[in-house]
Amino acid sequence: MSNHLFLTIPLIAIPILYWVYTYPKKKYKQTNLVLYVHDSLTGDDKSAMTVAGKDGPTTSIMHFGTLLAHDDPVTMGPDPGSKEVGRAQGMYINSQLDGKALYMTFSVMFTDGEYKGSTLEIQGADPFVLKEREFSVVSGTGCFRFVRGYGIMTTEFLDLQNMRAIIKLNITVRHF
Repeated sequence: MSNHLFLTIPLIAIPILYWVYTYPKKKYKQTNLVLYVHDSLTGDDKSAMTVAGKDGPTTSIMHFGTLLAHDDPVTMGPDPGSKEVGRAQGMYINSQLDGKALYMTFSVMFTDGEYKGSTLEIQGADPFVLKEREFSVVSGTGCFRFVRGYGIMTTEFLDLQNMRAIIKLNITVRHF
């Protein structure tokens, strides 16, 4: 009887193993995006403002502990007149004692183009004194459900006197 059992197990196991390894699995898509965020704390096109800090809303984002909220245009190119495809909405807090790094958490909300109605959720450290900074893409909606990924951020333009910047986001994500 034990010989029959010994022969039966492979007859059952082999078809099950074959099915497990050959069953079509959902495959990830990889998407690479290059976007530009236009951050302005001054002017008629102001898109960010300090909401808290040691001197209240007049505190510079360059000081430790300062919190800034933003709703920045996101474009396809570095020129402010480039096609706007979304908004970067969220906040930064200066999280380094010497004032040289921010912690950021924001959503890229796509309002036009191929990904209209979708979002990418971004968070991480922004030691803005470095040429390149890496950040995490932690979540998403719409086309980017179950997303995971990362990005490289570089400063394309910086005017500290007028508190204006153009930030390039080179994003790589995997999603279904």
